[in-house]
Amino acid sequence: MRWWVLLLVALGVLAIGRSVVFVDQAETVIVTQFGRPVAVLNERLDDAGLHFKLPYQSVIRIDRRLQMYDPRPSEFLAKEKKNVDLDVFVCWRVAEPQKFLETVNDFPGAESRLHDLIWSELAAEVGRNELEALVSVNPEKHRLAELIEAVHRRVSGVARHAYGIEIVDVRLKRINYPAQVRESVFERMRTERARIASQYRAEGEEQAIKIRASADKERTVLLAKAQAEAERIRGEAEAEAIRIYGQAYGTDPRFYQLIRTLEAYERFLDDKTTIVLSTDSELLRLLTQPPAETTVPPMAADRGPGGISATQ
Repeated sequence: MRWWVLLLVALGVLAIGRSVVFVDQAETVIVTQFGRPVAVLNERLDDAGLHFKLPYQSVIRIDRRLQMYDPRPSEFLAKEKKNVDLDVFVCWRVAEPQKFLETVNDFPGAESRLHDLIWSELAAEVGRNELEALVSVNPEKHRLAELIEAVHRRVSGVARHAYGIEIVDVRLKRINYPAQVRESVFERMRTERARIASQYRAEGEEQAIKIRASADKERTVLLAKAQAEAERIRGEAEAEAIRIYGQAYGTDPRFYQLIRTLEAYERFLDDKTTIVLSTDSELLRLLTQPPAETTVPPMAADRGPGGISATQ
């Protein structure tokens, strides 16, 4: 009798243990009966905690947290039949647990469906664009971000409707080229950079020519003004010198003649010059003979030194 009681107690504990279901906040639990879903616990992530089911029913736990699918880089064919390697990852989560269970069953199956769906759309989108739209130094031609966003928009609705999967984001980690096209891409980049450098040099040379022309024009104008000013000052100085010479000559012709002769000596005689002159040379006349009497103008005769009149 005791063995039957112990057996009933053990069966009761086992039944209670199989009837209690603890549901985590980050998961959804689907209760199945003979493989057919009969209840969904914490479907909207607002009913976590302790739940109960029949002992003979089973539970399938589905993680509702964000998942990441990060496969190896794949090779795609651009419009001009050149290959390119894209390293893409996908962030996704289970949005409709029951549909997810019925269509893909588990996470590896979900990632397989996502790979087929997203990579087919990505291949079609890359095939509609030239390689320059994926990698270019020209921002106006670069469309890689738009291409990835277009793929994300197209596959999001399909994945949710067909598999109960929400595709949160599709991102590109890295882009590369196969060895057979890498050199041609780099050559095109070098050519583009050389073209831009030549354009900058031509623009710089054009600006330099304009600056030099403006500077030459300004220099010519300044030199012309300076030359004119110098001629004017020189003319005024020569006029003033003539006036002073005339005044000096009118005051004392003999002294004026002596000073001018000495100035002539100073201009062409130095310690390295030897001149042979006759005794009656005009150059030596003032040194060998007294200056001849010169008639003083009447007006100058009435003035003293400095041109000041001697009489009142």
